[in-house]
Amino acid sequence: MKQNFLKWLKAAGIRAIKTVAQTAVATIGTSAVLGEVNWVMVGSASALAGILSLLTSVAGLPEVKNAEE
Repeated sequence: MKQNFLKWLKAAGIRAIKTVAQTAVATIGTSAVLGEVNWVMVGSASALAGILSLLTSVAGLPEVKNAEE
């Protein structure tokens, strides 16, 4: 069971990091000029996206199921 949890944790962590990066890129991209980027909003939106990604992963990760088969 511990191995399954560690596999899930690794897969969920990778997915969350990718989601955070994608959200940051999208949020930064909404600014016309880099100097106008609201960095607090970028950080907040990215952190929230990461948390939501982890919560969504509780429902299951295809990466972990494929590794078990």
